[in-house]
Amino acid sequence: MTILDRSGETALWRQIAARLEAAIAEGEHGPEDRLPSEGALSARFGVNRHTVRRALEELERRGLIRTEQGRGSFVAGEVLDYPLHGRTRFFETVRAQRREPAGRILRLGEVSATAAVAEALGIARRAPVLRVERLGMADGCPVVLGVHHLPLPRFAAAEAALRGAPSITAALAACGVADYRRARTRISARLPTGEEAQLLRQSRGRPVLASEALNLDAEGRPVDFTLACYAAGRVHVLVEEEQRAAMAGYAKGDAPLGASPF
Repeated sequence: MTILDRSGETALWRQIAARLEAAIAEGEHGPEDRLPSEGALSARFGVNRHTVRRALEELERRGLIRTEQGRGSFVAGEVLDYPLHGRTRFFETVRAQRREPAGRILRLGEVSATAAVAEALGIARRAPVLRVERLGMADGCPVVLGVHHLPLPRFAAAEAALRGAPSITAALAACGVADYRRARTRISARLPTGEEAQLLRQSRGRPVLASEALNLDAEGRPVDFTLACYAAGRVHVLVEEEQRAAMAGYAKGDAPLGASPF
């Protein structure tokens, strides 16, 4: 059993948090390692599970660990720098940081455009769109969940392309769009839904970065309206000079450029 100071000067949960933090800093627990269970930590420190849970909540609040419902607590992995500029692509961004990108299509099919989607894409409400729900990962760890909306029938061939390879960029290319840029991006913070938290492997109490984005082709026609949420503890959004200038122009009435999540 690990001895704690029970004089009352320092709360027991703070001492436990400090011991675990030191173990992480010294490499005893590496990135993505699973920490001992609450029961094991309770026995190790001679405290009840509530005290252990309070210590883990503090470490998660500080971004040192993440807790996954039903799986336990894990040491936080490396943070992905995600630059915002006109032509950033998810796979290229991940590879540039010597990490392995991957994508997984979760849901794929035709739906009717909601009012928000129709307005963004410049189509009639309830017009058909291809809805693509996709999970983006770096080194096997989920970092972004994106829901893409591609107008139909223009991008009908994208469905078959996505069933073959989970790349939005490649799917657009299969439909004749060799390049595209972002017209606008809105980023905010919110708490994830239960499904989002499960897919991103994080607790529901930890916020995500949510974005709304519209991508245009070379002729200025909308090709993709995306709603995405990023695991905030694993992603740093970088606003680069090109994007700063675009945002300044947007404030004057011009449309800013941004980055593609995929």
